[in-house]
Order: sequence, then C-alpha cells, then structure tokens
Amino acid sequence: MIVVYCNLVHDRKKLCPDCSRLEEYALKRIANCVYGVDKPACKGCPIHCYSPLMREEIKEVMRQAGQEMFLKHPILSIKHLIRNYKS
Repeated sequence: MIVVYCNLVHDRKKLCPDCSRLEEYALKRIANCVYGVDKPACKGCPIHCYSPLMREEIKEVMRQAGQEMFLKHPILSIKHLIRNYKS
C-alpha cells in the first residue's frame, strides 16, 4: 500500500525517501510481531507496536491508498477485508 500511496500522493513510481523510511519501519515491526503468521490486521490488534507518529502516518497511507488498492489488487484487498472482518 505504501507504493500505491507514494504513486498517488507524491506522483512517483519508486518510493520517495519518506515513504521508503515508513516502509522499512513497517516491515521491521511486522517481522517482530508477537503474533507471527497469525497476525491480525493492525486495526484490530490489541498490541500497538507502532509509535504514535508512525501509526498516524500509516493510517494516512491506508486512507489514501485503500480505494486504489481495490482497483489495482482486488484479490489482496478482498483477503484484507476478510481478515479485518474475522478480527
């Protein structure tokens, strides 16, 4: 979603430095998640592993890129919606 966001908001095909930093942070947090492969969607997770500032940044990415993701990656979007519904 970060790539889609960067393309929409910053009009770039590759990640800009800010989006690249956010992606690195998110991937590091996901890799260290206590839930592992059974990780719930962040929205419904009882443990918030992002710092408050980064959490706001990722929320903005989700808001901006969410609708575009459904058009670009419908299968992934549907899987995400199902995972959110279950948690």
